[in-house]
Amino acid sequence: AECFDIGMTVQSALENYLYTGNPESGPTDKYSAGNGSLMRLAPVPIRYISDFAQAVEFSGKSSITTHGSIEAIDACRYFGGLLWGALNGASKDDLLNGIYDPTGTYWAGNPLCSSIVDLVENGGYKTKNSNEIRGSGYVLHSLEAVLWAFYNSSSFEEGLLKVVNLGEDGDTTGCIYGQLAGAFYGEKQVPIRWVDKVKFNHMFYLKAQELLDLSGI
Repeated sequence: AECFDIGMTVQSALENYLYTGNPESGPTDKYSAGNGSLMRLAPVPIRYISDFAQAVEFSGKSSITTHGSIEAIDACRYFGGLLWGALNGASKDDLLNGIYDPTGTYWAGNPLCSSIVDLVENGGYKTKNSNEIRGSGYVLHSLEAVLWAFYNSSSFEEGLLKVVNLGEDGDTTGCIYGQLAGAFYGEKQVPIRWVDKVKFNHMFYLKAQELLDLSGI
């Protein structure tokens, strides 16, 4: 089989898996903190929609298969919590006011790495200009870009245009934004002219229903 547009980190993880058989094959060095595991995260909090702690825990575990660096794992843990909150109807202020924690105690016992905390805790990204935001493949850049666009917009479409127009790894950053904004604004806020251009788009609805069925709600 041939792959196109496969990232080096994912390629390395697959090669490690083929050699070791260990599903937790994501590289762990700091130079492998890419955004590839963050862009595919939405199914995890959908599956664990009834339990914040499980949504966060398994969001982190989902990263380890291909991206084992602490920043990639904890970006997924933090973002998985945001997705869970958005899916459960949290307001934008609740989601972005510090580190979202509907339990009030979860992060105290399961802390995030310092670079994620520094990025999100005080909300410094909120007041930055677009020329201060990067849309690169580095997971912290991607996370900041998505939070910045989500905070500084009032619709799915407005925020998505902001984030993809940053350039660099715009398709992946747009994908990450789409997870959060889609969960927050809901399906009907996603422009149908964009949905229509996605091949086999009906499969997303079927798979989402399968995940909800597994969640037991």
